[in-house]
Amino acid sequence: MHHQGKKPEDNLTELMEFVLLGFADIPHLQWFLFGLFLIIYIVILMSNGTIFLITKMDPALQSPMYFFLSHFSFLEICYVSATLPKMLMNLGTQRRRISLVACAAQTCFVLMFAGTECLLLAVMAYDRYVAICNPLHYPLVMNHRVCIQLVTGSWTIGIPIMIGQTYQIFSLPFCGSKQINHFFCDILPILKLACGDIFVNETVVYISSVLFGMVPFLLILGSYTKIISIILKLPSATSRAKAFSTCSSHLMVVVLFFGSGIITYLRPYTRHSEGTDKVISLFYTILIPMFNPMIYTLRNNDVIMALRKLLSK
Repeated sequence: MHHQGKKPEDNLTELMEFVLLGFADIPHLQWFLFGLFLIIYIVILMSNGTIFLITKMDPALQSPMYFFLSHFSFLEICYVSATLPKMLMNLGTQRRRISLVACAAQTCFVLMFAGTECLLLAVMAYDRYVAICNPLHYPLVMNHRVCIQLVTGSWTIGIPIMIGQTYQIFSLPFCGSKQINHFFCDILPILKLACGDIFVNETVVYISSVLFGMVPFLLILGSYTKIISIILKLPSATSRAKAFSTCSSHLMVVVLFFGSGIITYLRPYTRHSEGTDKVISLFYTILIPMFNPMIYTLRNNDVIMALRKLLSK
């Protein structure tokens, strides 16, 4: 872990704004990227919005699994909307400035939505665990009240922690360069601009990454270890395939999201490459939310049937 920050300089000033460099190093592709990311944003809004609507409206999709999926789709819209609109504005206008307050707000929302996504994915794994490993008690254990409590907890537990972490980072003195080599206000690029010793801040980032990243991931891993062991004991290949199909989509999303997040936030600080970080960030903040509806739709007959009913109206 990097222990030393930049030394305070004589001309230390309170920075009131930053510059998000984004993709400034490829100026000839700015309009292409603007068009590409605009299309991706529209696809994310429409696909996740459609899943949210059909899980609320279709009577066949009123089980706990689809209740959690509806919140997950809404969360994906929120998560992407914390970064993509500003990036599109920067690409379209070439004005890359962002105020310190706006940057702090963006960081806080990204952290809260990412933390919520980790917890909600763990809740969805627990739902599959109860459904497959304890099916007789499933309606009792995962009743509507419990589902609401689990979703509410996922949305709210991280809020005070993420607000505190954001305040701690943006209370640091900044000096020298105010250019953030990223397309949104992410923690690690911002810490690189801070003066003085940032060891405590880096430690807090790692601790929160472990709490909201590794702990839910290990819970999911434990759930799926038990689920797979139960599935393998089922008597027929048909029943095994049916049981696994109910959780395979969620497992794919978990691997994609947690894999890219762990690579970004839990690898040694000295191994961070700004170019690599940007590519990985694109993957988990934009591409995964675009692919998630496809993953859940293409591998779920109930959702496909609900979509057909919606389109035939």
